[in-house]
Amino acid sequence: MKLHKWFRRYARGHNERGISLIEAAVAVFLLGGVVLTMVMSMSGGALAVQKDDQEVTAQGLARTQLEYVKELPFDANAVTYPAVAAPAGYGVSVSVAAVPDTGADIQKITATVTRGGSAVLKLQDYKVNR
Repeated sequence: MKLHKWFRRYARGHNERGISLIEAAVAVFLLGGVVLTMVMSMSGGALAVQKDDQEVTAQGLARTQLEYVKELPFDANAVTYPAVAAPAGYGVSVSVAAVPDTGADIQKITATVTRGGSAVLKLQDYKVNR
């Protein structure tokens, strides 16, 4: 009972007012800053994931192409070899160059992966007539 009386006296002595407009504006500004920071960091992360995904796809496509060329029969007069099917938006091209001073039994194979018309990755390997 004494606590109840003390609380009434305490509440009467303090005039409770709401928050001011400035306090509300500062709170909204801080909350907006936190939300904006979170959105910006998430979009940056999404762009990084997209770039990594493009790199992994290009590497896989180039390695698949080189393995495919190695499995084909050796052609000493080849300028190119058939390309593997590429995912949508990607392209792959193969070029062949003879290795000097080795005879006609070694070829340098270059697989170039493109996306949107620009080269994303270029991988090289050798094909030997066995």
